Amino acid sequence: MAENNTMESVRKWVVDHKLRTVGCLWLSGIAGSIAYNWSQPHMKTSVKIIHARLHAQALTLAALAGAAVVEYYDHSSGAKAERVAKFLQPQAHSHKE
Repeated sequence: MAENNTMESVRKWVVDHKLRTVGCLWLSGIAGSIAYNWSQPHMKTSVKIIHARLHAQALTLAALAGAAVVEYYDHSSGAKAERVAKFLQPQAHSHKE
């Protein structure tokens, strides 16, 4: 039960922060790729940078695909419609006339 709550809270955070999630995955991917490539002494620096960029692009595509899956899940479950309806509810304004 606790694992389900944890997964649900992670999913909700990802839904609310899609671009931040993609950016963090990209940044961690390029950092990890640079760290790995710099540990390879037989490669030229330019090749190391190219490999890091390619790895980061692949991770970005994977993160975007993951965000699309989350968006699809929200759409099919109706959770997104509830959030939009809540956001669009008319606010009660008090006007003094």
